[in-house]
Amino acid sequence: MTLLELKAMVSDVGLPSYTASQIADWLYKKKIRSISQMSNISVVNREKLAEQYEVGLSAPVRSLKSIDGTVKYLFEVDHRRTIESVYIPTDDRATLCVSSQVGCKMNCLFCMTGKQGFVANLSANEIMNQILSIPESDALTNLVFMGMGEPLDNTTELFKVLEILTSSYGYGWSPKRITVSSIGIIKGLKQFLEESECHLAISLHSPFPEERAQLMPAEKAYPSQKVIDLIRQYDFSHQRRVSFEYIVFKDLNDTSRHAKALATLLRGIPCRVNLIRFHSIPNVELKSPEMDRMEQFKDKLNKQGLVCTIRASRGEDIFAACGMLSSTKNEEANKELI
Repeated sequence: MTLLELKAMVSDVGLPSYTASQIADWLYKKKIRSISQMSNISVVNREKLAEQYEVGLSAPVRSLKSIDGTVKYLFEVDHRRTIESVYIPTDDRATLCVSSQVGCKMNCLFCMTGKQGFVANLSANEIMNQILSIPESDALTNLVFMGMGEPLDNTTELFKVLEILTSSYGYGWSPKRITVSSIGIIKGLKQFLEESECHLAISLHSPFPEERAQLMPAEKAYPSQKVIDLIRQYDFSHQRRVSFEYIVFKDLNDTSRHAKALATLLRGIPCRVNLIRFHSIPNVELKSPEMDRMEQFKDKLNKQGLVCTIRASRGEDIFAACGMLSSTKNEEANKELI
């Protein structure tokens, strides 16, 4: 709960208004796991709280650790479904990739989560639980909302989480430590650009609308040109960083023609392009490119004046593609129901 929600809650329970700030301190500063640990609240009032509420933490039901240190966590949520979070340690960072939905509406061709269809938005509790319930929670330096689902299709719960993470009553994180990824839902993107200072990553994957639509059906509803025109209206020269995620597919979107078109599309926006090597998934004919081809495409983009990096592939030995582990688990649950 946000502080405003906590204030409404304590009023409903019949507790003094200042109790809301005490509860926020226990939850977000001291990170307690039970209402009984809130020792500066009277026993009677703790009992009142416990009759209707709980802290709401639940441990992951499964984890897989890669040889490179990456850990994929599986969490159970409502509807007998599961979601994933991925812990990615590097030399100077400890990043958690967080999910925002059960399944996804976007149905991108290259994404296992999209194959599940949309089931539900995650609550703020279910999103925060991914961050707080892993063993590495206290070591985290960065969060990326690049897991299952489309974050800006779940703005109500997403913005609660961002407020709790960055506010003085919450965790007090700098917005620079958080990146929200999106295909570019216009309404949610506009709200994000106006109300948040967190970094933004836009999933692009092709500069050509027809080609992008084949990969990402959402291009028809949220054209990349319209998304980029909206981004141009905002100042990215100070706090916020904008990047464009570009999954590279073998023999599809890595030609000189693509490099030139991408540079034209993004001209004037202070940004970087993150190239991501495609991880093959079942029943999809798209293939992974060779690394030398990735390097060649990066050089082409650099020559066009774009700041471009190749994101290191992590966790390829543990169901690397987003949604693969949860898809396997959900299929098992469906068989049990049948």
